[in-house]
Amino acid sequence: MLAKVHSAAVLGIDAYPIEIEVNSGMGKPAVIIVGLPDAAVKESRDRVRTAIQNSGYKFVMGCTTINLAPADVKKEGPSFDLPIAVGILAITEQISAPQLGDYAIVGELALSGEVRSVNGVLPIALCARAQNKRGIIVPVDNTAEAAVVAGLDVYPARTLREVADFVSGKRELTPVREDPALIFQQERRYDADFVDVKGQESAKRALEVAAAGGHNVIMVGPPGSGKTLLSKRMPTIMPQLELEEALEVTKIHSISGLLAKGQALVATRPFRSPHHTTSNAGLLGGSSNLTPGEISLAHNGVLFLDELPEFHRDVLEALREPLEEGKVVISRAAGTMTFPSSFMLVAAMNPCPCGFYGDPKKECRCSPNMITRYRNKISGPLLDRIDIHIEVPAVKYKEMAGEATGESSDKIRARVEQARSVQRERLGKCNARLSPKEIKAHCALDDDCQELLKMAMTELNLSARAYDRILKVARTIADMAGSARIQPDHISEAIQYRSLDRQLWL
Repeated sequence: MLAKVHSAAVLGIDAYPIEIEVNSGMGKPAVIIVGLPDAAVKESRDRVRTAIQNSGYKFVMGCTTINLAPADVKKEGPSFDLPIAVGILAITEQISAPQLGDYAIVGELALSGEVRSVNGVLPIALCARAQNKRGIIVPVDNTAEAAVVAGLDVYPARTLREVADFVSGKRELTPVREDPALIFQQERRYDADFVDVKGQESAKRALEVAAAGGHNVIMVGPPGSGKTLLSKRMPTIMPQLELEEALEVTKIHSISGLLAKGQALVATRPFRSPHHTTSNAGLLGGSSNLTPGEISLAHNGVLFLDELPEFHRDVLEALREPLEEGKVVISRAAGTMTFPSSFMLVAAMNPCPCGFYGDPKKECRCSPNMITRYRNKISGPLLDRIDIHIEVPAVKYKEMAGEATGESSDKIRARVEQARSVQRERLGKCNARLSPKEIKAHCALDDDCQELLKMAMTELNLSARAYDRILKVARTIADMAGSARIQPDHISEAIQYRSLDRQLWL
């Protein structure tokens, strides 16, 4: 006898349908799983056997073959436990489920028959809708993220017996639905706010420009100057996530198992801050299971790299292509995978190894050679891809002790969103993504601006890529000022944001 159960598996950040065929015949009792299963899938036969018995059912006595189709793609994880168990109950006629093909089923089984949560339920739910399934049966802890998919009934599963009774028509389950708009209203809140930052007005201005144009930024300053404090508040002044962006971010976090229990959507922009000892695979992704890395987890948000020179050189150099392309392509023996990685890079570093070069109160203990080696840990091509370089000096006591507060993140974000709306009307994207052809068309300079930029390029020995960065940043500053053309003061401010090109240290 043959039974078919529909499920899905994750590949990259999307899911593809899986048809689980269960066939029972005569012969020595055995359970054979085919279709390129990994170790976790192979072990499911023992979990399923015990879960079926502990749920009050009988396990098959003959030779049972379980095929996971398509057979040429490797299957990973414990999410096939529940559909396999349902298929076994169907072939042994312990349940009658004529409408089993209307549902997709996913879930891990505990030995008691309880259904446990799995990763990647949101893309699996989207796949089920694309396959025109009537509904999807998911673990109760994964219900919220699946329920944001419109046009699909989502049924929460607590135990194997509950699922068996539902598909056989003996029990009613109430489908769960979530309203994404309501979730956004309730969860689009940040714990941090720029109002908490004392002083550092020039740095806050530079970060506002970066958010308005989607520019990468690096901050240079002594320990305790507030670089991390400012960076953590960067997402709060970026434009609010749109629903499609939130779904894409949620898919990545769902695949990585980072969604909290019962969380439906990631409603705020991600902020990822990997340690400087992270590996190439940890940052880019591409472990043995081809999972997303930190740059993909920061998609549509902020990737903060503190102590930038302390990162391994090969890790930093691997950032160059994702910064340009907005995606990362991982090639491993297991296959090739493309993950989205459109993030804003915010980096921080000290001016020297001890951190106090140029500090008026603390003496620097570093030699010129030490400072040079420290700075040279960051390659010129990588720095060229960072549009804004700013100095963050130590905060004065008067500013720290004063009662005056800065602008709130909401007020700054309103100006940022206004500038972004100008850019969307112009080309449908932020200024940081302008191509050379678009820069030439929309960043035209008059004679005064040309002369000013020529002087800066000559004296500072800037690269051609730095020239483009200055034009992009100047275009953003002009958009924030409501100016149709780039003015000399916009060029001057943009040049000031290339501090690491101005040989500040030596």
